[in-house]
Amino acid sequence: MDDRRTTNNNSTLRILAVDDSPTMREIIVNALNRAGYSNVIAAPSGREALALLETEPVGLIISDWNMPEMDGLTLVSAIRNSDSINSLPILIITTRSVSSDIVEVLKAGANNYIAKPFTPDGLKEKIEQVLAAL
Repeated sequence: MDDRRTTNNNSTLRILAVDDSPTMREIIVNALNRAGYSNVIAAPSGREALALLETEPVGLIISDWNMPEMDGLTLVSAIRNSDSINSLPILIITTRSVSSDIVEVLKAGANNYIAKPFTPDGLKEKIEQVLAAL
């Protein structure tokens, strides 16, 4: 396990939520809190997420796919090409749910995806699936 991660229980797992929409970031953080994940930091773009990852220990990344500057799949590629953070689990949030889009997300290196809109329980279930597969 990457030594920059925190442990994988709800109270200590540190999650980085990445979304360009302030409202959506707030929805993600609130859903995570309601699901029992309270150790959450947020970034408004893929570029800022990468900068945060240089200094902040994170155990899971939840990122929107469609963002300006650097979209979620480009963020996934940048993480997977990094020597220090390439094993971080990544969950992509998307409005796209056709099978070819899902395949694209997984081929890019994301561990899983969740479609918008989602519930706190649905988000928790996806997180648990990602962590169980590690």
